[in-house]
Amino acid sequence: MDKLNLKDFEWKTIVRPLRIDDFDALIDMQQRCFPSMQPWGRDQIESQLRTFPEGQICIEIDGELAASSSSLIVDYDPNLSWHDWTKVTDNGYIRNHDPKGDTLYGIEIMVDPKFRGMKLSRRLYDARKEICRSHNLSRIIIGGRIPGYGAHADKMSAREYVERVIDKTLFDPVLTAQLSNGFALQGLIADYFPSDTSSRGYATFLEWRNLDHQPGAKRRYHHPVELIRLAAVQYQMRAVNSFEEFAQQCEFFIDVASDYKSDFVLFPELMTTQLLSCVPGTRSGQAARKLSEFTPQYLELFTEMAVKYNVNVIGGSQFVLENEVLYNVAYLFRRDGTLGKQYKIHITPSERKWWGVSPGNRVEVFDTDCGTIAILVCYDIEFPELVRIAAQKGARIIFVPFNTDTRHGYLRIRHCALARCVENHLYVAVAGCTGNLPFVENSDIHYAQSAIFTPADAEFSRDAVAAECTPNVETLIIHDVDVEMLRIHRDGSGSVQNWNDRRRDLYKVVYHEDGETHEV
Repeated sequence: MDKLNLKDFEWKTIVRPLRIDDFDALIDMQQRCFPSMQPWGRDQIESQLRTFPEGQICIEIDGELAASSSSLIVDYDPNLSWHDWTKVTDNGYIRNHDPKGDTLYGIEIMVDPKFRGMKLSRRLYDARKEICRSHNLSRIIIGGRIPGYGAHADKMSAREYVERVIDKTLFDPVLTAQLSNGFALQGLIADYFPSDTSSRGYATFLEWRNLDHQPGAKRRYHHPVELIRLAAVQYQMRAVNSFEEFAQQCEFFIDVASDYKSDFVLFPELMTTQLLSCVPGTRSGQAARKLSEFTPQYLELFTEMAVKYNVNVIGGSQFVLENEVLYNVAYLFRRDGTLGKQYKIHITPSERKWWGVSPGNRVEVFDTDCGTIAILVCYDIEFPELVRIAAQKGARIIFVPFNTDTRHGYLRIRHCALARCVENHLYVAVAGCTGNLPFVENSDIHYAQSAIFTPADAEFSRDAVAAECTPNVETLIIHDVDVEMLRIHRDGSGSVQNWNDRRRDLYKVVYHEDGETHEV
């Protein structure tokens, strides 16, 4: 098999400012979303982009417009005609936009039906919240459609309908999403948009409060706390009958991590070996190469899931055959649809003996929307030099997919991961497999305790363990880590300064990359 080009599997998912060049695609999308409503005029969109360009946002997937959001800033006044969309939005021209106001008013959010179910509205609401924070605004206010009401209007009032949506008795494609994104219902507006027959002209009056708001302060561009939510899966190995059955199990955990609004979800090393239970039995070396044939399906699955569920996925690792050489490769599936990969650098004796795996030669770091990370596969975390290199390159979180058969093997991973946190002032998340795979050689039994580790100091978790699973039980853990706290700890607040106190006059890490020699 030739080396796979990861670009062939990527989904280019971009949240970007709306442009006037998008107008035709925007109107086509609007007519698919709201067929009974009058679409935007070109002069309205031009006015919005001229008046408040950063408030007009869209999502593009593989060059195709998939979703959009429009907004303006107003000064909050309880007596303002919030009930009248035409007045609040200047009939869609937003010439009443007030840069010195304190409230972001959401005009419209729409997601193309083709791309629904991919949590794109969450990305747009997150973008609006970021505008609110960066401008130090007090709140976001929206008048939300209730398009599901039309089907129930003959049986209940609009008030009864929204109450049933709030208590989960009914589902509304707009209101349900708004409530799940942190908006609180403040009222119900009649005749808000009379032409909206699906909503019977009604709208909900919703509000999201900016807890970072500082009255009287100027715009803020940085957050004092940089929390990143990590999820680590403790995955049970079991026989499967097809790739689709394997995919269903993986999607379950990604869906759960997404429901908890995780930024990353980490799967274990070589959890894909359970796919060997649905292929004809053969010798171990040949089985590993047979497993590598699933790599294109594996890449397609996790790329789609990362975008669909809006979470960065470290998809464990998978055997890859490149020019007849077998590698153990961990992949990063970013939620923007782009990919990265890390070859396992240190191959265990059993991997070499049973499967004939060859090592990689480079420590990669990956830029993500939550900062720079690195992935080290299982045995690699037991070599401190690799984490030194990753830390020098800017990584602040190390993800370690592992696969161990005994508690002794797991403890090597655990203790070395804890040491790397102390040595380099960073976080390490580890995720492993549990359960059994009868008749799959070198992958028959598993022992794991997935965990998230921190530096050992007063600012961090007791025992330097932020979270950990019960051993050998299929589950996942979720925990928030603060990357800014790492910087403060490393720059002087820590009780010890391992990184800064290295005796580089006596020793140093030297590594070779792209024909050049580097020192840490």
